[in-house]
Amino acid sequence: MARNSKRIAVLSPVAWRTPPHQYGAWETVASNITEGLVARGWDVTLFASRDSVTQAHLHAVVDRGYEEDSTVDPKVAEYLHISEVFERAADFDLIHSHYDFMALTYTRLVSTPVLTTIHGFSSPQIMPVYRKYHDGYFVSISHSDRAPGLNYLGTVYNGIDLSLYPLQQSPGDDLIFLGRIHADKGVHLAIEVAQQSGCSLVIAGIIQDQTYFRKQVEPHLDDQQICYIGSVDVPGKNKLFSRAKALLHLNTIPERFGLVLAEANAAGVPVIAMDLGSCREVIEHGRTGFLVNDVNEAVQSLGRISEIDPATCREHVESRFSIDTMVQAYEQIYDRIFEQKQDARS
Repeated sequence: MARNSKRIAVLSPVAWRTPPHQYGAWETVASNITEGLVARGWDVTLFASRDSVTQAHLHAVVDRGYEEDSTVDPKVAEYLHISEVFERAADFDLIHSHYDFMALTYTRLVSTPVLTTIHGFSSPQIMPVYRKYHDGYFVSISHSDRAPGLNYLGTVYNGIDLSLYPLQQSPGDDLIFLGRIHADKGVHLAIEVAQQSGCSLVIAGIIQDQTYFRKQVEPHLDDQQICYIGSVDVPGKNKLFSRAKALLHLNTIPERFGLVLAEANAAGVPVIAMDLGSCREVIEHGRTGFLVNDVNEAVQSLGRISEIDPATCREHVESRFSIDTMVQAYEQIYDRIFEQKQDARS
């Protein structure tokens, strides 16, 4: 059997549609992998919400993501959704899970191999599950975001759809922030950079921590130098990229990957990022942006933004963070799993 004739099930989260209308990094990556596999001839079934959009076979038991429909109970939706793929496990040669620790609890109940892409460890409380199922198949999305003792088959960087983010023709004057409004993402630090540099700052993203927003973001909003525009879709991102001098990503905890870093660079926008976690794996210091350690260094970096060539930023993403590059890496990992499965049968 040729490898592309094997049947792959991709288990996407059901917080949002796959791909999401706006926010939803895990759903975005699950979608990009699915569409990339289909384009390369694989037989893929995407397990996602019923309103999802895909060229693969779509299988759904949940109509809409629980973050988009308040009538949906998250736990009910999640476990109906996860159990569905495992009850159909015999229909597939491989299940590729993007569902964190919860799906792991089903993996020993089926003979179909399960590959888990770990998009991040949300809390120390979930680690007992990973420790119990440490001998499964795992992929990290950056070298920096790994836990000891897990059976990693490799690191595969997330890939983005480059066609969605055209190279901007000329840099703008604004600083932009794109991401979750949460202390982890350092929105308050981006505000400090804007205030110290005198640059305008446009903030976009979902408010994940209302208390943080109310106390550390909202008091600084004046709709002139610093403004918040809510969550944005892809056209909204490109509108921001067209007016951007730089993207600020001053994360206060180690970054797991940072899709928005690659998206901004694809559009030719330099990134100023805190040197924590995966940022140094995504941003090339001095070529596609600057890695900094504090607000003062971020402000100083703004004086060097003209050194960054937008075309170089895009070329960097094309070579390292495209869908095709990501899917080819996963194909190699799939082959390893199929070979191990075949050897076990021999």
